[in-house]
Amino acid sequence: MFRIVLFLLTNLAIVLVAGIILSVLGVGATHSAGNTLNLANLLVVCFVFGMVGSLISLFMSKWLAKRTTGTEIIETPRTAEERWLMDTVAELSQKAGIKMPEVGIFPSFQSNAFATGWNKNAALVAVSSGLLDRMNRDEVRAVLGHEIGHVANGDMVTLSLIQGVVNTFVMFFSRIIGNFVDRVIFKNEDGPGIAYYVTSLIADIVLGILASAIVMWFSRRREFRADEAGARLAGKQSMINALRRLQAEHDMPDQMPAEMTALAIAEGKREGFSLAALFASHPAIPDRIAALEALSIPNEVPQNQSLWGHR
Repeated sequence: MFRIVLFLLTNLAIVLVAGIILSVLGVGATHSAGNTLNLANLLVVCFVFGMVGSLISLFMSKWLAKRTTGTEIIETPRTAEERWLMDTVAELSQKAGIKMPEVGIFPSFQSNAFATGWNKNAALVAVSSGLLDRMNRDEVRAVLGHEIGHVANGDMVTLSLIQGVVNTFVMFFSRIIGNFVDRVIFKNEDGPGIAYYVTSLIADIVLGILASAIVMWFSRRREFRADEAGARLAGKQSMINALRRLQAEHDMPDQMPAEMTALAIAEGKREGFSLAALFASHPAIPDRIAALEALSIPNEVPQNQSLWGHR
C-alpha cells in the first residue's frame, strides 16, 4: 500500500494551503530588498507551517480513517466473534503496555487491517470483514499483534515528525526555486511577483510527491518492526502464516482505499520492481517472511508473555 496514503494526501493539502498563505501574505518577512529571500526567516516560517501541517494530519488520522474505510466501531460486542476480537485486542494491548484502543471492522473482501491514532493510548485498530472470514484465529491474532506493535512503537507519531521535517524542506526549497524563477528569469526585483507564487506552488506539489519517498522508506522499515511485534505477541509461526495468507490473496480485488494503505498490514498488488516501489509503504511479503524466519523468537508465545519481555 503506502503509495499516496490518506496521511500524505491530507498533509499535502494542508501544506499547499499553508504555502498559499506563506506566499500571498508574506508571513515572517521572508523577502528583503531587491526581491531576495531572507533564508533564516524563511526556514523558521517553513518549519512552523510544515510541522503544523503534519500534526493536523496526525490529529485527524483516526477520524479520517473511520470515514474513509467505513469502519464500524464495536461499542458492545453483538456476536461471539466480536467478543473474541475485543478480548484479544485487550489482552495484546495489556502485554504491549498500552491502553485498550478502539476496535472496529471495515467492509472489504480483501484480508487487511490497520492501526492509527494521535498517540499510543488513544488509538484505533480495525480489521476487514474479509480477514475475519478467511483467516483462522491464530492468524488474526498475529495480525492484531502486528497492528498493536505499530501503536506501541509510536509509528504514527514518528511518521508525523519525519513528515514535518520533510514538509519544512519542501516548502523551503520550493520558495527558493520560486524566487529564482521570479528574480533571475523574469528579472523582477520589485518584490515577489506572479511567477514566484505560481512556481512555488507547483514546486510544493512536485517536491512534496518526490519527498514522500523518504516517508515511505521509513514506513517500510517500521513494517519489519511491527511484524516482529506480532511474532513476539502471537508467535512467529502464526505471524508467518498470516503473511503467507496475505501473499496468497495477492491477486484478489484490492478493496482497501489507496489512500489508506500506509496504515494497513498489506499493500495490495505490486507487479515486480519499478519506480513505484520507491513509494511503496510495505516491503515485499517474501522479504518480511525471510526477516521473521531469521529471528530467534518462539513459534508459540505463552498467553502471559509480555511483548517487551524479550527485549
